[in-house]
Amino acid sequence: MAKDSCLARVAAGIAVGGAVGGAVGAVYGTYEAVRYKVPGVLKIRHIGQTTLGSAAVFGLFLGAGSLIHCGKSY
Repeated sequence: MAKDSCLARVAAGIAVGGAVGGAVGAVYGTYEAVRYKVPGVLKIRHIGQTTLGSAAVFGLFLGAGSLIHCGKSY
């Protein structure tokens, strides 16, 4: 596979989007769990769900954006 191939760009976009989304989701999930006083072990579940959901959405959109820009050269 070429270094600058479309698949490599999309995979990198998904990875970066997932990392950024996971970080944002973890921070927001923690804030939300503390703010709304989620009890006990449910805090960990809530933070995990928020982190994974946010990572999936950010990864999807960054991957889609990378796919759209795949054929364009600037």
